[in-house]
Amino acid sequence: MSQHIGQLALLVHDYDEAIAFYTQKLSFDLLEDTRLSATKRWVRVAPRGSAGFSLLLAHADSDEQRSRVGNQTGGRVFLFLYTDDFWRDYNAMRAAGVLFSRDPVEEPYGTVAVFADLYGNLWDMIQPM
Repeated sequence: MSQHIGQLALLVHDYDEAIAFYTQKLSFDLLEDTRLSATKRWVRVAPRGSAGFSLLLAHADSDEQRSRVGNQTGGRVFLFLYTDDFWRDYNAMRAAGVLFSRDPVEEPYGTVAVFADLYGNLWDMIQPM
């Protein structure tokens, strides 16, 4: 048997502002943006060069879902972005206005810093050793 996680739904307030953040500030690729109805779209983004995994940007359309945007994990780091060149990506993201809540540190497993997406979800950016 072979299994893998293909995508993860990430609640967003607005499709277009989320697409702009992920493609312009994090340099992700827009893989798909398909209109399903007057209010619903199927929007997938992924880091450049990634194989198979994507984020499904899911519009929050109820009060309960809207209350979870930006805090899907109770304030814990939620997603982990691996890179082959930490300082290239760190400097590019800072120049694009991405807010880092924890400065870069060298850990036994690699170089890591924590940043927030446009809604406040926390990410680790890691260059593994």
